[in-house]
Amino acid sequence: MRSRLYADPTGLFLHDAILTACQKFPQQIAILDTSSNKEIRYEDYGKLIGRLARGFVSAGVKPGEVIAIYLLNSWEFAASYHAATLAGAIPTPLNPSYREREVRYQLENSDAVLLVTDAPLIASMNLCSLEKLRKVYATRTHSAGAEAFSNLLQPASAALPRPEASEKQTIAALPYSSGTTGLPKGVMLSHANLVTNAYQFLAPGEEATFRAGDSLLCFLPLYHIYGLNVVLNPGLLVGATVVLMPRFDLAKALELMEQQITFVPLVPPVMNAFCQAAEQKLFPQNHQVRAVKSGAAPLAPDLPRRFTALTGIPVRQGYGMTEASPVTHMGFIEEHLYKPDSIGRPLAFTDCRLVNDAGDDSADSGELVMRGPQFMLGYWKSPQATREVMREGWYWSGDVASRDDRNFFQIVDRRKEMIKYKGFAVAPAEVEAVLLEHPQVKDCGVVGRQDSAAGEVPCAFVVLRDGVRENGGLADELCGYVGERLTSYKQPREVRFVTAIPRTPSGKILRRELRDKL
Repeated sequence: MRSRLYADPTGLFLHDAILTACQKFPQQIAILDTSSNKEIRYEDYGKLIGRLARGFVSAGVKPGEVIAIYLLNSWEFAASYHAATLAGAIPTPLNPSYREREVRYQLENSDAVLLVTDAPLIASMNLCSLEKLRKVYATRTHSAGAEAFSNLLQPASAALPRPEASEKQTIAALPYSSGTTGLPKGVMLSHANLVTNAYQFLAPGEEATFRAGDSLLCFLPLYHIYGLNVVLNPGLLVGATVVLMPRFDLAKALELMEQQITFVPLVPPVMNAFCQAAEQKLFPQNHQVRAVKSGAAPLAPDLPRRFTALTGIPVRQGYGMTEASPVTHMGFIEEHLYKPDSIGRPLAFTDCRLVNDAGDDSADSGELVMRGPQFMLGYWKSPQATREVMREGWYWSGDVASRDDRNFFQIVDRRKEMIKYKGFAVAPAEVEAVLLEHPQVKDCGVVGRQDSAAGEVPCAFVVLRDGVRENGGLADELCGYVGERLTSYKQPREVRFVTAIPRTPSGKILRRELRDKL
């Protein structure tokens, strides 16, 4: 099983693979943007990204420089991403719900020279002091200090650069992830990483894979590697139509599924919302959905069976991380292999070990350690963080897994610190850094609390400064303080006041002790 890829990725740059698909499926619809009712055929999409790439070069972007994309799902996001790599640049996507603090951090850390965004997203932000940011382009609404995105699409004679390094060494995406710990870090994914993982995901001979003519519903954010390289890139590589929604909207998703959708990648909270809609007789009866894929967060064992019983749609669960471009494991929908509560088996050319606390990797349970052609080059400007997770070519996931006698894997625990809120990763250290800026906070620790709807929600343990008294109003104030500075899903849902934060002799927070208090 899984010894072959969809195609040979050797020598392929991502944009070249996309442009080849544009030539192969010229009259098929590549992108349907529901936010603007814009349809783009493959032939036109190829011309669009070529024109936009020349616009980037004409704007002064040099090979290896970083272009930031701070947009909701849209045709402008997709085209900007593929045009950036064609122009020899490194695209770094930003979460469109980020506050100014988070936007500035990523722009500054990535050394971004150009930003593609829209006026409402940066309306209250001051980005002038970012030394390396030379230009800002606004897509649909004019913004003071920004040029119109349409300027980049004007005819230009600029020559596109030839790659100076191989597809295995050239960075094709710089998404930010907190990894297993700490503040967000840029994950350097090469063209070979992304193309190979797309070809691994498009496993030949399996029922739950994308096909030419499919319509893929994409409300998963494109700034996240799940939306980018599990939906957008593989969909375009095979000649499918990617139906973009700017964000998840249950009523709109149900309407689209009734009309044309054949495959839906999703996360567990969305599956739960679909179950509730089906119980209320709102789920479309005449849909054409072949399968759904769940990822980004643990899937409760009974949820996929409940979903299938209500809708008739089988569930393929997958597993991965940004550092793996992102997929390492996938389940099946074939009857004899159907096990939706498992993350399935490893993808082709993905080796796995389970290492227990004694360092033994012959057990059937332990930390999931992996290697394969889809794993990152490393963290941007963070060699020490890279060494912590990439050891002798193996990636240490921080997740504890088990394996059965049929080589099906299941995630059973997590050693790493990350909190998973509806599939989004929340770094405790980032939330703690903001809380420590509050004048009444002396010390703090943040952990995830189990939640039936979200999976986990951030919970803060706070030590107040001397003379400050705890009260419910202060707890609300602290939650709001974080919410004003970080995107909403990072905001603590609960604050507990304590006299001390348990720490190791070296000062590291003992998060397990905090979780035990919950």
